[in-house]
Amino acid sequence: MLNDPNRFTGGAIVSRKRFSWPDDAQLAVWVCPNIEHYEYLPDPVGVRDPWPRCPHPDVLGYATKDYGNRVGLWPMFDVMDSLDIRCTVSLNLANFEHYPTIFEACERRRWDYMCHGVYNTQYLWNLPEDEERAIITDCVETYRRLTGRQLAGWFSPAASHTLNTPDLVAEAAIKYYCDFYHDDQPTPIRVRNGKLLSIPYQMDLNDSVLYANSGEGPEFELIARDMFDTLYREGADHPRVMNIAVHPYIMGRPHRLKYLERALSYIRSHSKVWFATGEEIADWYNAQQAGPEAVRS
Repeated sequence: MLNDPNRFTGGAIVSRKRFSWPDDAQLAVWVCPNIEHYEYLPDPVGVRDPWPRCPHPDVLGYATKDYGNRVGLWPMFDVMDSLDIRCTVSLNLANFEHYPTIFEACERRRWDYMCHGVYNTQYLWNLPEDEERAIITDCVETYRRLTGRQLAGWFSPAASHTLNTPDLVAEAAIKYYCDFYHDDQPTPIRVRNGKLLSIPYQMDLNDSVLYANSGEGPEFELIARDMFDTLYREGADHPRVMNIAVHPYIMGRPHRLKYLERALSYIRSHSKVWFATGEEIADWYNAQQAGPEAVRS
């Protein structure tokens, strides 16, 4: 078994072999709406209670999250359509079962998906390897049943994972992984068998993290612009990746949506930006053969 710090490859970004994005873009930008589903009465409740307000049911907590599916996502679709952005959904697979209209809307737009577990109230922490393998296998099979395609990306539910998660994800033939937040470029990570690519998923701009720390729409727009300006400039020497993670129950609220649209419009106004999906980033990077491949331990 590999400890997480021993999985990382690549070293300092300034010493790596240079690669290029399509049309010599300086920055690959991928936008990730977190389309999630939270259980009304989670069962079982594991190492962390997803609803800290007790006793259950936590109607306030559940209803706040479900606003994203019922209302917040739909104007967010309009924003992405107006800016011609094809998103990568961080998807709790149960959402498509509970909300087939969301599934249809995403498929109609040819959006990309990375799996974010089944429910955002069921975590991987402390799971034995065989139980975690069974969950990942079920996700792959459910995704294939729904779409007819192979699952390409993985981001563990609620950012929960074990030491075994990267190995089990690679074992399931998933291409890329977002549980590590250690870089501004894609980096191969070491797994027991096969290959796996870590793609930047930056928590700094995640609206859920900002909201938990009293950040609001104006702060989101400011951070997005500042992050973009720096990564865009740095990308002239070493191409970078910028991730924008948003939750419809947060940024889809009427008083915040305009800040998301402003931030994305600002980024869209620059020429050397590649708006891509997670799978497109993984496929392009792997085809470039930049950096060492993932190796067996």
